[in-house]
Amino acid sequence: MERMNRLAALLEAEGLSCPPGFGEKLLAFEKQLLETNRVMNLTAITDPEEMLIKHYWDSIVPLTRGMIPAGSRVVDVGCGAGFPSLPLKLAAPELDLTLLDSLQKRLRFLDGVIESLGLEGIRTLHLRAEDAGRLAALRAGFDIAVARAVAELSRLAEYCLPLVKKGGALIAYKGAAAEEELLRAQNALSLLGGQVEELFSYTLPGGGERRAVILIRKARETPGKYPRAPKQIKDRPL
Repeated sequence: MERMNRLAALLEAEGLSCPPGFGEKLLAFEKQLLETNRVMNLTAITDPEEMLIKHYWDSIVPLTRGMIPAGSRVVDVGCGAGFPSLPLKLAAPELDLTLLDSLQKRLRFLDGVIESLGLEGIRTLHLRAEDAGRLAALRAGFDIAVARAVAELSRLAEYCLPLVKKGGALIAYKGAAAEEELLRAQNALSLLGGQVEELFSYTLPGGGERRAVILIRKARETPGKYPRAPKQIKDRPL
């Protein structure tokens, strides 16, 4: 628990108080992640200290910035092994989370985590983001979309913004080249109804690498022709 106490202290220093049971549940998630990672490629980061900072602390940064309002309906697009969604849920249990991914075996792992931790208000959904954005039940159905290590921002915006309601936001987790990606994505954001509200750059605790989160507000409805087919998004980004 010493690591989790240090994580809680780091978050407290940023103005975020962790709820009861936060550390215990995060450790339980970590145990399942590392056990499953022996037979399934879920994460390349397995060092305990690196996981603490690069997976857990980094996932929770938007909460420390007030980017995700309490009780928001959030979709994690390309959720992978559960980052940033699981740390976000454990740090802010009132969030309603949908974990979207195209790989079923990842979602089966996450279903097991959700069940074992007794989490409520969180579910997995096996769909490609391009397909989800064209479904009436999901299009413009979320307050916030989050995405970490999924795609270049111009493509990511087309995956995510159709899922976000007008007035909501896309929160894109990015590395040191965030500003350059944002410049390249200006046309895509304009076409998709997005407007940049904040780019927060930071260094990981302990003098680590540079990271950033970009908050893109959904200022206008996304035109119905987006998202396009997967090959079009890949080969001809907006």
